[in-house]
Amino acid sequence: MWKEVIENEFRLVTSNYVIVETVALLQSRIGMEAVRVFHEDILPLVHIHFVTPKIHSSGVSALLTASRRKLSLVDCVSFELIRDVKPDAVFAFDSHFADQGFTILA
Repeated sequence: MWKEVIENEFRLVTSNYVIVETVALLQSRIGMEAVRVFHEDILPLVHIHFVTPKIHSSGVSALLTASRRKLSLVDCVSFELIRDVKPDAVFAFDSHFADQGFTILA
C-alpha cells in the first residue's frame, strides 16, 4: 500500500498527535534508528496538521461520549481532523476509521 501511495503521489496528511504516538511506538518497539528513519525519510512526504484547541476539544467530547476503552483520544482527534480536511480517502489500519464512515485506502 505504501508503494502505491508514493507512486500515485497521494497528498499525505496527519496530525502532530499521530506523529507523537508513532514516534513513541517506534522508539519503544524498534529503537531510535527507526525513529531517525521515520523522521528523515517518511515525514518529509507528509503534511502535518497541528491540532487546534477546537479540534482537541471536539475529540475529547467524542471520546467521552463514545465511552469505549479501545477508542483512543488520538483516534477521536483524527476523526475530527479528517472531517475538517475532507480527504477523498484515509490510509489507516484501525477499523475505527471505517466505522466512522471514512473511505479507507485498501
